[in-house]
Amino acid sequence: MVGAGISTSSGIPDFRSPGSGLYDNLQKYNLPHPTDIFELDYFMDNPKPFFTLAKELYPGHYIPSPAHYFIRLLHDKKLLTRHYTQNIDCLERLAGIPEEKLVEAHGTFHTNHCVDCNKFYTKEWMKEKIFGDVLPVCEECNGIVKPDIVFFGENMPDHFYTKPLEDFDDCDLLIIMGTSLEVYPFASLVANVKPNCIRVLINRVAIDKFSGRDKKRDITFLGDCDDAVWQMADVLGWTNELKDLWKRESSLFEQAREKSDNNADQEAKSPRISKNNSR
Repeated sequence: MVGAGISTSSGIPDFRSPGSGLYDNLQKYNLPHPTDIFELDYFMDNPKPFFTLAKELYPGHYIPSPAHYFIRLLHDKKLLTRHYTQNIDCLERLAGIPEEKLVEAHGTFHTNHCVDCNKFYTKEWMKEKIFGDVLPVCEECNGIVKPDIVFFGENMPDHFYTKPLEDFDDCDLLIIMGTSLEVYPFASLVANVKPNCIRVLINRVAIDKFSGRDKKRDITFLGDCDDAVWQMADVLGWTNELKDLWKRESSLFEQAREKSDNNADQEAKSPRISKNNSR
């Protein structure tokens, strides 16, 4: 189970940290309240602030962290039953964790639907609109097209309610990283495991409702998620594997991003020939 803390080293702010958190840095959008940017009613009245923020956070700008690749390594070693995430940054997907292993509890930029007629739109379609500073409007009904991010007041994805029934009975180790466990119903998942399941909380600050529960099976690591996964990798003898995976994948990602930026620059420099001004 993870929250925004596994992505901060990738450059994505968490939500609630004083001074650096996302909610503390939304004044430029002139919101009545910072959380309004994820309120469906506010979005329907004024979608521009959300799409301005979406352009900043859109998948592709950021490289997955060592914590993401540690989870990928768990999958590669067939130890990962499921990965539950509150994050909407899609870094798990970029790190190579397959979709069938993911429960994106708060939704994803990966798919998009019209809020009125529910017509589906691809991530490529949405990316073109967002980066072209064009309000995404449905081609069928002229409704607003929204990424499948779960806003306040919306239902969680169906598999958030079905997958825990499959997963938590068989879980013998639950790793909880980079989350304050303040947002429900996601936070309630920690109680779904059996009494003999070890639970490890990795977070920068202590969480009272977790730390006092069961000292026999609950472990708290106070610090950064990346520091914790490097220590776990060291104990498990996986340091070189994690280092190689992280460096290799990060290098490929950088190359792809550089190629994309170069293509965009070339396109911007290409002469535009007007149909009304041929010579």
